[in-house]
Amino acid sequence: MQKITDIKFIHDLFLSSSGVTTDTRRINKDNLFFALQGANFNANEFASKAIKQGCIASIVDDENYANEPGIYLVDNVLITLQKLANFHRNYFNIPVLGITGSNGKTTNKELIHSVLKTQYNTLATIGNLNNHIGVPLTLLRLTKEHEFAIIEMGANHQGEINLLCEITNPTHGYITNIGKAHLEGFGGIEGVKKGKTEMYRFLSGKHGEIFVNGDDPVLHDLAEANNKITFGTTKLYDTIGKDVTTNEMVEFKFTNRYGEKDWNKLPLVKTSIVGRYNFINCLAAACIGHYFKISDANIKKGIESYVPDNNRSQLLNTGHNQLLLDAYNANPNSMRAAIENFSKFNAENKWVILGDMFELGEYSFEEHEIIVEFLKTLDLQNVLLVGEEFSKVNNSNFKSFKSTEETKKYLIENKIINTTILIKGSRGMKMESLKEAL
Repeated sequence: MQKITDIKFIHDLFLSSSGVTTDTRRINKDNLFFALQGANFNANEFASKAIKQGCIASIVDDENYANEPGIYLVDNVLITLQKLANFHRNYFNIPVLGITGSNGKTTNKELIHSVLKTQYNTLATIGNLNNHIGVPLTLLRLTKEHEFAIIEMGANHQGEINLLCEITNPTHGYITNIGKAHLEGFGGIEGVKKGKTEMYRFLSGKHGEIFVNGDDPVLHDLAEANNKITFGTTKLYDTIGKDVTTNEMVEFKFTNRYGEKDWNKLPLVKTSIVGRYNFINCLAAACIGHYFKISDANIKKGIESYVPDNNRSQLLNTGHNQLLLDAYNANPNSMRAAIENFSKFNAENKWVILGDMFELGEYSFEEHEIIVEFLKTLDLQNVLLVGEEFSKVNNSNFKSFKSTEETKKYLIENKIINTTILIKGSRGMKMESLKEAL
């Protein structure tokens, strides 16, 4: 039995396949199966089954399962998958944009994709496949037809973004923001800064270019050593924007450094995105569009055609109430921005339902308490706080519930109608399940 160490051999197998799979429940004919191991599973056990189900080959790292033709043994299946993705990516001389940040990665990725695909055949991360497995799987979808790639990168500890950059080899980068996300894994806000800006350091070493919100002093200072393309509202940046939102949906205008400066002469971009905090995300997409020679008309078309889904800043009508559903995830920065934005909504009856924020570690109680204190400063009378962490905060102003199910029961028994309701919380809280009671 011989271990395969030549990544080109694996790449040749991949090129003769119909694509990679890591799940025997989702196999297409002639797939190449990678038998990944996890804390509670060992897919090596399914290597033979994968071939019987139509895979051309299986890649394993346990010699006990490398016992028949078509099963190839490697030192580590995950590392082999990552090396294969990097090997494959380097065949393509196209722009590759890496996106990371504490908030809004997926929304930014979708907006940028919506703009770029108006003129380029663009590959983009599907959903949030943005980790050490999802990024390689995305890169392995690259074909000779693609002219551009957008790769979302998520991280919850230091070193992870650098690893994903090593795999992806981006030519350009964009950090959406740096906030209080994954404080537990990063070890505090300074750890978040160090971890997220690994992309800046990687691209600086490769002479790549980054897109920077010039109005964000933290990001601007951290990007001092990089080649920058800038956007914002306060100076003569490469792309300049003006937020003219008057209702729930973001509306704005934009121009470039050398373009028309009379805002009255510039077209209005009407989005389907709720929340003024999303204005800067739209402007980032416009800036990246400008840089890659997308026409202003197509930038406008791309941004206007984007409709949020998957519980991200969605405005929904249930027949009884209007919901601002922003329940895909939450951290202290995104939570505060959502509440502040909602407090300015022009609605007669408003309720706020907030779920716990996860992965804050030793900072959890403090950050939940800060949110409760912030709520007290606003004219929001009807607030429900959901989860173990919010329940620990001593407050007499708002109702608290230990779980989402307990909250749902309360809402069923105490019907709310003709009301505009903000729902936000971390993914694990499953706050979207409250829709059924509203």
